[in-house]
Amino acid sequence: MSRADPAGQARAHAPEPIHRPTLALVLALGVAAALSAALVGLPRERAHLPAIARYAMEISLPRWHITEPVSELVYGTRGFDTFGETFLLLAAVVSVTTLTRRREPRQSRGGEERAGEREQAEVDPAGGAATPAEVRARTAEREEHDGDGEEDADSDSDGDGDGPDRRENPDAVGLGVPGPEDAEAMSVVVRTAARAAAPILGVIGVYLVAWGYTPGGGFPAGAVLVGVVLLVYAGFGYRRVAPFVRPGRLEAVELAGALAIIAIGVGGLVLEGSFSANFLPLAAQPDTILSGGVIQAFSASELFEVSTGLALAIFALLAMEHDWSPDEEAE
Repeated sequence: MSRADPAGQARAHAPEPIHRPTLALVLALGVAAALSAALVGLPRERAHLPAIARYAMEISLPRWHITEPVSELVYGTRGFDTFGETFLLLAAVVSVTTLTRRREPRQSRGGEERAGEREQAEVDPAGGAATPAEVRARTAEREEHDGDGEEDADSDSDGDGDGPDRRENPDAVGLGVPGPEDAEAMSVVVRTAARAAAPILGVIGVYLVAWGYTPGGGFPAGAVLVGVVLLVYAGFGYRRVAPFVRPGRLEAVELAGALAIIAIGVGGLVLEGSFSANFLPLAAQPDTILSGGVIQAFSASELFEVSTGLALAIFALLAMEHDWSPDEEAE
């Protein structure tokens, strides 16, 4: 039986040090003061509306058949600004995916191969017939190189005889088992909460984009749906979301959403003489899923562009390799 380490026990039970409490207090009070000033400065119900808000309320119902002036501003009166914001997001996604892209293997060129063959012929005119010992050495080296980094999918990685289930499911590990957590999924509490919250968030995202009568429409709906994917990823691991976050599929959907937004804007310019003007027929009954004209189409296109763009950027950052060493020479 090993002797107890009083110094180690004292360190384990020592309180965590508090760093710069005065600075933290000053920052917290500053944020509280700023929020209080903003709250006090909010306009009251009898305050005069700004001109743009008054204009939005005057045209949202008769022209767009919707009673939500914020959505009318975002996708109607100031639709060109939303168009620019969308393609700023697209540019940011392209930049992130470009910077986080893994190195591509250098392909040999025909000229290099021919130059190598000429150099080999000059060094060994006889054709370079290898001896049996050289053939065996090259074969062993090739097999050793091919075997590096390979793992048996059915091997017991933790050595306790429970197979690969331990890495996939933390519930397979007994209580009090020493060692670090090596499961790919979270605990049963987190996974249960993810199962309960994901359907609710999915319905909220679909509702936001389908009706669009709450401020935002496709923009917040796309963010909500990406949140669902991240929730599943955090609770169950990458394997569960891998079929849905493949770059090729997401890039195709994002491109389709961007092209739809361009078509909506150009359609208004060609048919109505103004970029992003309403050229679709409006429903007779306001506040229905068919009313709003191009606002609904714009909002739905935003859903696809924003959700796939955010997913591409987030998972590109998660998968980014931090090895910036020089490229290895090809064999």
